[in-house]
Amino acid sequence: MVALVAVVAVLLVALAGGAAGISTGQVLVVEDLDTGERYVTEPVETGSTVELRYMHSVEKTPVNDVYRIDGETLVNTRMEFESYGWGLPSRVNVTNVNGTFVYDPPEPIMILETLSVSPGRVANHTLIVDDRRIDLVAQTNASDVRIHVERRTLTDVFL
Repeated sequence: MVALVAVVAVLLVALAGGAAGISTGQVLVVEDLDTGERYVTEPVETGSTVELRYMHSVEKTPVNDVYRIDGETLVNTRMEFESYGWGLPSRVNVTNVNGTFVYDPPEPIMILETLSVSPGRVANHTLIVDDRRIDLVAQTNASDVRIHVERRTLTDVFL
């Protein structure tokens, strides 16, 4: 009888351990660049849209960088801006849509595993995940952050 209980206990532990590693989907994580403290964890899936909106620090005009989730990467698919300035594409074909320059390339601009951002109070960085709006400055207290996608397991959900 003791042997049967021991075998059942071992099987339950093995099953629990295996189940803990089962993926429950993906999340977009915004974490402190230095400490790793997590400020935001938003569910996403391949095809989800992530936008980073801010005011350009020199030009003082709005910028919108658009990314698509592809597995565990962020694919930069579009940029919208109202003036040319440092860090904005100046030698590419853009379309002028009601005074906004739109760079909508046929191929992705960048494919990133990690996006580093320094949310600023003047720039007023806002993250939009699908239709969910996140004030990055308020959420992070204007701390430098790393944005990335990761898979969640049952262990992550329960912790």
